[in-house]
Amino acid sequence: MPSSQRKVFRLLASCPDRVGLVARVTNFIADQGGSIRQANQYDDPKTELFFMRYSIDATDFAGSHHDFAEAFEPLAKELSMDWQVTDADARKRVVLLVSKFDHCLAYLLHRWKVGDLACDIPCVISNHETLRPLVEWFGLPFHHVPVPKDPAGKQAAFNETARLIEEAEPDTIVLARYMQIFPSWLCETYRHRVINIHHSFLPSFVGAKPYHQAEERGVKLIGATCHYVTEELDAGPIIEQDVVRIRHSDTIEDMIRYGKDVENTVLAKGLRLHLQDRILVDGNKTIVFE
Repeated sequence: MPSSQRKVFRLLASCPDRVGLVARVTNFIADQGGSIRQANQYDDPKTELFFMRYSIDATDFAGSHHDFAEAFEPLAKELSMDWQVTDADARKRVVLLVSKFDHCLAYLLHRWKVGDLACDIPCVISNHETLRPLVEWFGLPFHHVPVPKDPAGKQAAFNETARLIEEAEPDTIVLARYMQIFPSWLCETYRHRVINIHHSFLPSFVGAKPYHQAEERGVKLIGATCHYVTEELDAGPIIEQDVVRIRHSDTIEDMIRYGKDVENTVLAKGLRLHLQDRILVDGNKTIVFE
């Protein structure tokens, strides 16, 4: 059967390890008429937790991925699983938030336009008007929500931002150099669904102006970190990181220029891993099945 006609589900799960665990899950999949196309597994010896990601050919399964999940639920409950079943063919909806820096936004929009990021982008939200022409050139809705400095104005702005996000019904939110601290209540509402790019190799140089901090420290490597957003600034579970080497003669402007390239690729890769359901969160760490 052509791959375009196949029905593919993804099962992601973590649970306490036990004898016969894999057999129980794979037998269930076979009993439902499914076959495993790809299997990723990891046994953490420290926590004794078992992590799995199965890509399942469910062409012979009569129902949807919701039906498959409903059938799987009793076994998942018995095994004390944290789990989800997704439809591999369903395109996730991604809302982008930006400020004035355009490099990450432009890179993501290009990768999306040429089909390298399989998702839908219902809108882009920004606290500045600067990037409206770029967004509208790609044919996407652009919402301008200024964020004042005073607490009351900031709260009102984030209330409006939250309304626009909810209206867009996203699966994922990406802060593509959105230079505002995401409110804790929004972090909680969209836990492990808000992705940020930080222009530093975390946990070094958190907060503002990390390249200036790196220059003052005299480091030889600078980098970028893609991570999930939590209530603690720049401290959420890390998805992807990369670095570039610098020289003693490089200026802050050089470092910013080098850093932009790293930010672009790290954010795009982190988002792609998320869209392909390749990430499981374990506390403040991630298990990433590439």
